[in-house]
Amino acid sequence: MKNLNIKKVQQGFTLIELMIVVAIIGILASIAIPAYSDYISRTRAAAAMSELLAIRTAVSLCHQEQGSSLTGCSSGALGVPTALVTKNITAVGSVTNGIITMTSGATTAAGVALTILDTPTFTAGSATMVWTNSGTICNATRGLKPGTGDCP
Repeated sequence: MKNLNIKKVQQGFTLIELMIVVAIIGILASIAIPAYSDYISRTRAAAAMSELLAIRTAVSLCHQEQGSSLTGCSSGALGVPTALVTKNITAVGSVTNGIITMTSGATTAAGVALTILDTPTFTAGSATMVWTNSGTICNATRGLKPGTGDCP
């Protein structure tokens, strides 16, 4: 004869177990979302600098063709192109005598756009042009780290 007093096995989760799982997910999300936001901002900063490579190359060629002078190496003149607005360059500033001024898609934690101010310098007898970025995009948390993107 079979035993009729078999207890049913518990099925599903209790409310406390579900609340603990929701709390753990909330804690992980509170850490992951700001880190992801920083990651996206740094990616846009790097992409903005990459999109400016054509302009930097054109400024270098203009400098060489002008006999070691940056005068006139501006947007739309002497072979220097005009930048376009993209996700990574949100506002086209200017290229004036080789100095590139733009607003990037990278932002501070408060949502303020980081700027690019890339200045070329050329030392006589040197084979390369040195670029120095003094814009707010040189921000190790949400922009470019020192040593990258012409940041000192």
